[in-house]
Amino acid sequence: MSEMPQDHPVVTALRTLMGEIRRGWLVLRTRGPSKLQFWFIALLIGIAAGFAALLFRKGIEALERLAYGTEDTARLHSFVSSLDWYWVIAVPTLGGLVVGLILHRFTPDARARSVADVIEGAALRNGRVERRAGLASAISSMITLGTGGSSGREGPVVHLAGLIASWVSHRINADGITGRDLLGCAVAAAVSASFNAPIAGALFALEVILRHFALHAFAPIVIASVAGTVINRLEFGDVTEFVLPTATALEFYVELPAFLLLGLVCGLVATVMMKAIFFTDTLAEYAQTRSGLPRWLRPTAAGAILGVIAIAFPHIIGVGYETTSAALTGKLLLHEAVVFAILKVAAVAITLGGRMGGGVFSPSLMLGALTGLAFGLIATAVFPEVSGAHTLYALAGMGAVAAAVLGAPISTTLIVFELTGDWQTGLAVMVAVSTSTALASRMVKRSFFLTQLERRGVHLAAGPHAYLLSIQSVESLMRAPDHPRSAAEEECWKLIEDGVYIDAASTLETAMPIYERAGVYFIPVVSLGGEGAAVELRGALFQVDALKAYNRALAAISEEEHS
Repeated sequence: MSEMPQDHPVVTALRTLMGEIRRGWLVLRTRGPSKLQFWFIALLIGIAAGFAALLFRKGIEALERLAYGTEDTARLHSFVSSLDWYWVIAVPTLGGLVVGLILHRFTPDARARSVADVIEGAALRNGRVERRAGLASAISSMITLGTGGSSGREGPVVHLAGLIASWVSHRINADGITGRDLLGCAVAAAVSASFNAPIAGALFALEVILRHFALHAFAPIVIASVAGTVINRLEFGDVTEFVLPTATALEFYVELPAFLLLGLVCGLVATVMMKAIFFTDTLAEYAQTRSGLPRWLRPTAAGAILGVIAIAFPHIIGVGYETTSAALTGKLLLHEAVVFAILKVAAVAITLGGRMGGGVFSPSLMLGALTGLAFGLIATAVFPEVSGAHTLYALAGMGAVAAAVLGAPISTTLIVFELTGDWQTGLAVMVAVSTSTALASRMVKRSFFLTQLERRGVHLAAGPHAYLLSIQSVESLMRAPDHPRSAAEEECWKLIEDGVYIDAASTLETAMPIYERAGVYFIPVVSLGGEGAAVELRGALFQVDALKAYNRALAAISEEEHS
C-alpha cells in the first residue's frame, strides 16, 4: 500500500488537529484550565478515583479470600471463628511483617499515609501529596485490612485519590487554588464510591479536606462525586451498605432528651477512642526506642497481638461492617455490644499505634453503632412506654461517634443517611451528632486528623493565620547583600554576634517571634554549615517584607474561601 501524500486533505486535517491539541495543552499549562475544561478534568478525576476506590475494595476482598480461605467476605468474622487458632494468629502477623517491610523501604518514617496527610497537602502543598510514600501506604493498608488489621478502608482510599489529583496537578502545572480544587474532586469521588454516598462525598471534601465551602469549588466537586458514585453503582448496584430491619419510629419530643444524652455518651466514647490511639502510638514509640526493635517489626508485633485477640473475638478483624450491620439490626445482646465496643477500641489502637495502616472511619461507625445499641437497649428497657426501636439509637450512635472523631458533623450525618437509606430519623441523628461533636471538641480540642498533624508539629487547627507562616520561606523573602536596600554587613554581623540571626532554610514561623523578642526591624539571614564550619551571611529579612508576604497570603486564602 502506497503512503498517503503529504498534501492529502486527511493528513492536513490531522496536522491541524494535532497542532490545536498542542496549543491547547500549552495554554492549559501556562494559563490554567477554563471553567469548562476544569469541569471535564473533574469528571475524569472522579472516574479515576471511583475506580481506585473500587479496586482497593476488591483488593482487600481478594486478600481476605486468599488469607482466610473464605468465599463470603461479608461474613468473614463468622468464618474466622471456625479456623484453627494458629492460623488466626499467623495471618495478621505475616501481614504485619509485609506491611512493616514495605513502609520501612518506601517511606522515610515507616508510617502509612491517610486523611491527615491529604489535609496537610491541601493546606501546605498546593493540593499535592507524597507519591512514593502514598503508593506504598495504599498497598500496605490493603494488606493490613486483607490480613486481619482492625482499621478502615476509607482513609487510605482518600489518600490514594489524592495521588491521582496530584499527578494531574503536576501534568497541567496547576496553581494552588486549582490543585486544591482537584484534590477536593478526587476525595469527593473516593468517599462517594466507598459509601455509595454522593452528597456526603462532596460535603466531606469541602468540610474536611478543603475546610471551606467556596462556590467556585462546589460544582466540579459535585461532578466528581457523582462520577465516583456511578462507578460504585455499576459494580454493586443502587443499594445501601446497611439495611435496617423496619422503619424506625421516633417519639420526637419525648425521646429527644434521650438522644441528647446519647450524644454525650458518644462524645465520651469518641474521645476515649482517639486518646487510646494516640496513647498506644506514644507507648509503642517509647517501647520501640527503649528496646531497639527495628521499625519494620512494629507492625508485626501489632499483628500478632491482634491475632491473639481474634481467636476469641474475630469481630475485630478488618473493616467490621458485619458487626456494624448486626448492631443496626439489633442482633446483639447488651453485654455483647459493650464487650465488642471495648475490644474494638483496643484493636483499632493496636492497629494504628502499631503502624499497620488503615483509617478510622469504619471503626468509628462500628463503635458508634455498638455504643448506640447498648444505650438503646438500656433506655428502652427503663422507659418502654415512651421509647421507639432500640436500633434507632444504634443508627444515631453510629453517626455521633464518627462525627466526633472526624470533626465533620455535616458530612458524617449525611453519610449515615445514605449508608442506611433512612431519612426519617434525621432529627434524632442530628441531635446526637451535635452534642457528641460539641463535647469531643471540648475534651480533645480538635478532630482526630488535626490532632495527628498537631503531634507532628503541623499546626492547622488554628486556621490560615497560623499555618501560613510555616509555608513562607525566609530564603525567598530575604534581601541579598547586593540588594540596593539591604542591611549593611557591619550591622548584620553585629546582630549575629549578639545571637540575633536566622537560618536561610527557616520559615516565617521562626522569624516572626524574633522581631518581637529582639526589637529589630531586620534579621540577618545565614547559612549554618556543619560543626566547625564558618557562618555564611546570605542577606537580611526585613520585617516589612515578612509582613507584606504574610498579608498577601492571608488575602489570597480569604479570596479563595469566599469566591
